[in-house]
Amino acid sequence: MNVITRRSRSTRAIGAIVVLTMAVAMVSPASGADATPGTTLIAPAGIPNVPAIPFTGKKVGAFTTPQSMVNLSVVPAQGIVGDPMVISGKAMTPNTALTLTWSTSDASWVAGIEPNTANYMGTSYVNYSVEMATVTTDAAGAFTFKTTIPSDWGGVHDIYALASGVGAGHGGVQVARGFTMSPKSGPVGTPITVTYTGLGPKLYAAGSALIYDNHFAGEMMARWTRGTASAVILASGAVGKHYLQANEAISFSYLNVMQSPVPYANSGSGIFTITKDNGAFKPYIQWPAQVTPSVSARTTLSNIGLDPATKAVATLSVSSGPVGSKTTVNVNGLTTIGSHQIVWATVVGNRVNCTSGTCWVYNSLPLASVDVNGSSISKEVTIPDHLGGWHVIQIKQGDMIEAQTTFYVKESIMPFLDKNGKTIGMGLAKADLSGSLEAFAKGGAGAPTNTFKEGDEFTISIKGVGWTQFDNTLAVTYDNSYIGYGCGFNSNGYLVVHLKALGGIGTHIIDLRPLLYTQQPSFGNTPYGMTPVLTFDRDFAGLALGYQIPAFHFAINITK
Repeated sequence: MNVITRRSRSTRAIGAIVVLTMAVAMVSPASGADATPGTTLIAPAGIPNVPAIPFTGKKVGAFTTPQSMVNLSVVPAQGIVGDPMVISGKAMTPNTALTLTWSTSDASWVAGIEPNTANYMGTSYVNYSVEMATVTTDAAGAFTFKTTIPSDWGGVHDIYALASGVGAGHGGVQVARGFTMSPKSGPVGTPITVTYTGLGPKLYAAGSALIYDNHFAGEMMARWTRGTASAVILASGAVGKHYLQANEAISFSYLNVMQSPVPYANSGSGIFTITKDNGAFKPYIQWPAQVTPSVSARTTLSNIGLDPATKAVATLSVSSGPVGSKTTVNVNGLTTIGSHQIVWATVVGNRVNCTSGTCWVYNSLPLASVDVNGSSISKEVTIPDHLGGWHVIQIKQGDMIEAQTTFYVKESIMPFLDKNGKTIGMGLAKADLSGSLEAFAKGGAGAPTNTFKEGDEFTISIKGVGWTQFDNTLAVTYDNSYIGYGCGFNSNGYLVVHLKALGGIGTHIIDLRPLLYTQQPSFGNTPYGMTPVLTFDRDFAGLALGYQIPAFHFAINITK
C-alpha cells in the first residue's frame, strides 16, 4: 500500500513551483555536512538493491541561469517514486535541442578512524544535477517529455532545460514518501519487511521512525540506498490486528509534519494481522549484507614494533569468526629462527573511568608459542573469549613483530553448556539474583530457559561485543518497543542484559540491534544516535570499515 495525502499535493508543492524571473546565477555542485571533521565514508561495494543514479546517470557540470527563463510545467507537482510525470515547455526557441536536468545528491556517513578505535561523527551529502534526456522543441517552441518519478531522494528536485549550457527553462517536482509492507499476516515472529521511499539526503528529511502499535521500534535511514529504506521487524503481540507506521524523524517521530519545513515528509502506515501464536522460536542471528569494505584501516593494526628488516607475510585459514573459533596462522618468508610467540592484539578499558584522558590501552593476549627452524610456520590458534571487532594476530620474537594480519571477531549468542559440554540453551536464562561471586562473574545469568512466569527476571547473553562507537553497544526492543541498550566494552565483550517477563501469557519477542553510540567520546552534530538502527544491514557506517554487526532475535514464553 502506497500512502500519501494526495489532497495536499498542490499546496505542499509550493516549494517546487518556479518563479518566472530569477537573479543571474551559476548552478554548480554543492555539498553539506552535519558533522564535525572526519572521514566521509565511501559506500562499500555489494550493498543490495541500491537504485542507480537517476535517468542517464551522467553528471552535469556548472551551468548559468539567466534572469528570465520559461517556467516549465511539471505534472504532478508532487508525487512518490514510480508516479508518472510529464514535463513540458512552451514559448521557447523553436526547433532547438534542449538538455533536461534533474537535481539529486549523494549522501554518506562520517567516521573518525583511529589506530585503536573508530568513532561515529555524523553525516554528509553533496548536491549535483544529472542529464534526464535530450528533447527538441517544435516549430512553436514547445516540447513534452513523459517519464516517471525515479527511485531517488525525497524533497524538491529542480528540473532545468539547458541550451548550450545556459538555462532556458526551470521547473521542479516534490518527491513525497511512499510506504509498503509485506507480508500482511502471519503468526507471532513473522518477519515483516517495511519499505519506505522518499527519504532525503539532509538532516531533517533523512530519517524515519518505525512505530509498532504506538511503540518506537527503531529508526530507518537510506544514505547509501538513495532515499529508499528497507527494514525487517518481527510480528509481536496478541492474535489480531497490529498497526505499523513510518514517520519522518531524527531518531524519534516528528508528529506535526504538516507544520514543518519539510511537509512532504509524510508518514505511511499498514496493518499486520497476527493469525496465531506458535510459541517461542529458537534464537537466531540476522547478518548484514556481505559487502566489500571501502576503508582498509583496521583497529589495533600498526607498524609500531614491526621489524624493519622483515619480509615475512602472515595469512589465516579463516579470517573471521566468533570467540572460541579456530584459525590456522600461516607465515612465510621468516628470516628469524628460534622461539616465537603468536599473540592477540586487543585493548582493555571502558568509556567511563578515564585517567588523564586515557580510557583504554593496548593489551596483548598469548595464543601460542612456536619454534621456527625454517622460513615458514603453520599453527592453529583459538580466538580468545574477549572483545569483538577487528584484531591483529602477531608473530613476535621477543618484542619485535615479524609478521601480522587481521581477524574479525563476530558477535555471537552465548551457548549454555552442561557438565559434559553439551549445549542446553542459547542466550536466554533465568536471572541469578543470589548475589554470589559466581553469579556476578556470569553477569547474573542463571539456568538456561525460554519459559518464564509473568514478572520473572531473565537475561540475554551475547559474546564478542566490541569497543568502537559502531560495535560496543546493542539496542534492545521488547515486543517492538525500544527499552534501552547494553554495552560490552568494560566486560571484555561479554554482554548480559536483564529484562522482566511482562506483557501477558503468550510469546514475546526481544531483539538486539546495532546502534550508533554517541556518548563518550561525544562529538557535535551526530544525529540518529543511541537508538536501534533497523537499516543496519545495508545503511550503517560500520559496514564501510568491515564491521559485520548483526541483529539478534529471541522469543520467550510467559506462562501462568
